[in-house]
Amino acid sequence: MLANDPSFDALRREWTDQFVMVKPDRPELKRFVGIVGRVVTVNYNGKALIDFQDGGWYDVSASTEYLIKLDRAEAEAKYKNVNSAQPIPEKQGA
Repeated sequence: MLANDPSFDALRREWTDQFVMVKPDRPELKRFVGIVGRVVTVNYNGKALIDFQDGGWYDVSASTEYLIKLDRAEAEAKYKNVNSAQPIPEKQGA
């Protein structure tokens, strides 16, 4: 994907700042099953950079094949990380 590619912009808008969980049937993502994560951004490879509340960011394909979007109100109650990757709208142009 390229930075000026309209599909990249759409993908980034769709996934950035969403609360997600990984699909449990993906063996390569088993260590994240049941953990709420927040998508920090989407990189140029189409990977969602996700903060799974452990201080690290992990790249997972930004796709419903790998991720499940969660209801914001319910997810915020389960998402406890207040020290990493918090949105700052005035600095992110939102």
